[in-house]
Amino acid sequence: MQPFTTLKAIAAPLDMINVDTDIIIPKQFLKTVKRTGLGVSAFYNIRYDDAGQPLPDFVLNKPEYAEAEILIVGENFGCGSSREHAPWALLDMGYRCIIAPSFADIFFNNSFKNGILPIELPQEQVNELMQSAQENPDAEIEIDLEKQTITRGNKFSFEFDIDPFRKHCLLNGLDDIGLTLEKKTHIDTFEEKRSSQQPWV
Repeated sequence: MQPFTTLKAIAAPLDMINVDTDIIIPKQFLKTVKRTGLGVSAFYNIRYDDAGQPLPDFVLNKPEYAEAEILIVGENFGCGSSREHAPWALLDMGYRCIIAPSFADIFFNNSFKNGILPIELPQEQVNELMQSAQENPDAEIEIDLEKQTITRGNKFSFEFDIDPFRKHCLLNGLDDIGLTLEKKTHIDTFEEKRSSQQPWV
């Protein structure tokens, strides 16, 4: 998993509440177990027309947000079913950080495990970030995970909370497999001891 330390990038404003995982990645795209290739299908039902052509008025299709790596959204983002394909699709679109007033619990947890930083902020701060992204689409926002800050030059600076363990995992690029491999020496020692003491196992 790619470590997350600092991110300076354009933010895309998706001013919608209760965006569920079926909106993020519709059920017909859940056949794969690969983490890549889902970005093109993300938000499919609201991103494309009936012929599969991009809708020019959908905010994430606008050229000024094509390189965005930060997504600003409304409350209760990621609600609905617990599909891990949702963070996979967002990451494949290029988003490393999602900012919202609130997230659904399972989506929130899955995001950390896939290298995405979900940040919860008070509604008024999300509103300010949303307005900034809408009015100044070329303005970059900087996310500093170590300092737990969100800044845009001298325009604004917000602090955010994060669980220390999750922060450690993101800073060091540790998913569940990476955390297990940190104990590799202990695991190898245990296996050697068991093999010698219980060779029949």
